Amino acid sequence: MAESTTPLRDGETTETEDVTDGFNLVIDALKLNEINTIYNVPGIPVTDLGRMMQASGMRILSFRHEQNAGYAAAASGFLTKKPGICLTVSAPGFLNGLTALAHATTNCFPMILISGSSEREIVDLQQGDYEEMDQLAVAKPLCKAAYRVLNAEDVGIGIARAIRAAVSGRPGGVYLDLPGKLFTQVIDADEGAKSLVKVIDAAPSQIPSNESVDRALDVLRTAARPLIILGKGAAYAQADEDIRDLVEKSGIPYLPMSMAKGLLPDTHSQSASAARSLVLKKSDVVMVVGARINWLLSHGKGSTWGDHPKKFIQVDIEPKEMDSNVEIAAPVVGDIGSCVKSLLDGMGEDWPMPSSEWRDEVRSKVEINVARMASRLENNSDPMDFHGALGVLRTVIKERPDAILINEGANTLDFARTIIDMYKPRKRIDVGTWGVMGIGMGSAIAAAVETGQPVLAIEGDSAFGFSGMEIETICRYDLPICVVVFNNSGIYRGMDTNPTGGADVATTVFVKNSRYDKMIEAFGGVGMSVKSPEELSHAVNEAMDSGKPTLINAVIDSSAGTESGRIGNLNPKSAVVGRKK
Repeated sequence: MAESTTPLRDGETTETEDVTDGFNLVIDALKLNEINTIYNVPGIPVTDLGRMMQASGMRILSFRHEQNAGYAAAASGFLTKKPGICLTVSAPGFLNGLTALAHATTNCFPMILISGSSEREIVDLQQGDYEEMDQLAVAKPLCKAAYRVLNAEDVGIGIARAIRAAVSGRPGGVYLDLPGKLFTQVIDADEGAKSLVKVIDAAPSQIPSNESVDRALDVLRTAARPLIILGKGAAYAQADEDIRDLVEKSGIPYLPMSMAKGLLPDTHSQSASAARSLVLKKSDVVMVVGARINWLLSHGKGSTWGDHPKKFIQVDIEPKEMDSNVEIAAPVVGDIGSCVKSLLDGMGEDWPMPSSEWRDEVRSKVEINVARMASRLENNSDPMDFHGALGVLRTVIKERPDAILINEGANTLDFARTIIDMYKPRKRIDVGTWGVMGIGMGSAIAAAVETGQPVLAIEGDSAFGFSGMEIETICRYDLPICVVVFNNSGIYRGMDTNPTGGADVATTVFVKNSRYDKMIEAFGGVGMSVKSPEELSHAVNEAMDSGKPTLINAVIDSSAGTESGRIGNLNPKSAVVGRKK
């Protein structure tokens, strides 16, 4: 084993060939499993761990807030299929990372939150240690699995278990608790090397049964108006060629969920994105691939789905997902890649195409809606509305299909989902299943780091506020990220008023005429403020060409937004009218 460094008193170190310690075992175990990037906030008791990771050749990116480091780790997991690692300090830092850990679990992104913690013997007796907290107990309800390593000889197996739990089956978040005392435990170097575990076949294929595939194809053959829905699980699977073959061989119109956009180009002749309402209402057989029939799909029922009876085919790796909201006539359980390949093989060479009447009806509706939207996207109003601004950014992505799009907000998110076409898979990251605000800067940083591609982050001004300080992180690492803040001076819009007429502004209103672009200039980045689509086009293209950290303050008409974007129905309204003060 290579020489290891063992911390002594007063920060002094000595080198020896005979022993190793917890610090080095954590590093060696991660590197053995080809994990070389860490998203981190340094502090007690993991400061030296981060330093030693960097000294070992790992890439350590330090953030200003643990939640944003966690969102970066989650996005990393989605993009790479390897667990993204977020390293935090104890108690408050650990708690800051928990939102991202729960976000990763809910969205089925492989992520490991590694947190230093207080010593067990003090925590268990509640004797008041520094940042004392039973972190394992707190984390368990919010993640797929949680482990604690108490002994140096168990570091290898603990990290192996965390990796396997994060990526196997339905991926998700895992918590790994490392008490401070663990890092300085010293063991024989040879024994330490033997204790490390290389995880073999961490996410083994799960082949669907022949019966389930045959059943699904039998149901699909009966369809007069079939529809395929692709979810972000299909994008995560990286079975891009087979998924495209399945769609094209079947001839069935398909509807991609937001993070599945680009599995096939949104301009594909079978794309039904611009006819979403029509295909949901009129379809009679719906095959859902890697998506959950949850609130994002109106739970598979109600007015969104119309009065036409429907049969559902669901392809998912998690058996418990079946029948969660509606009856699934044909469940196909297995990993997406294996399921799609099995369905393709079962279709044979003479699969019947859907009726021309159905395909023509969908295509006609798509063309009508695209044409209707075109004029709105070409307006040159000053200040801009959402459509004029997004029309410009739509062109930017069309001309730069390899760029990664990060998107969050209310109106900014909802309009962008339908307006901006994607052309390649895994090029769009947004708020996901929970609709979490604040994923923007962390996801943008991970996208730039993991792919090496330029990143365009389109942010509502409210959403940007959750993670805006990370623009310093972007500048510090000189990442090719262009952040566009849609500034309409408030949450939803900047026109609301205080109903009491008092001095305080309305609860949804921000400072008027804010200059977010000045923030990035303070850190050495490029800031620009624009008011028209023409100015926005010039600024974004200049930023993307330069590869420099850039923030563009895009002034949007304060009255342009609507409450909660397109899901305002989820915001309850009081039934009490004229309540007394």
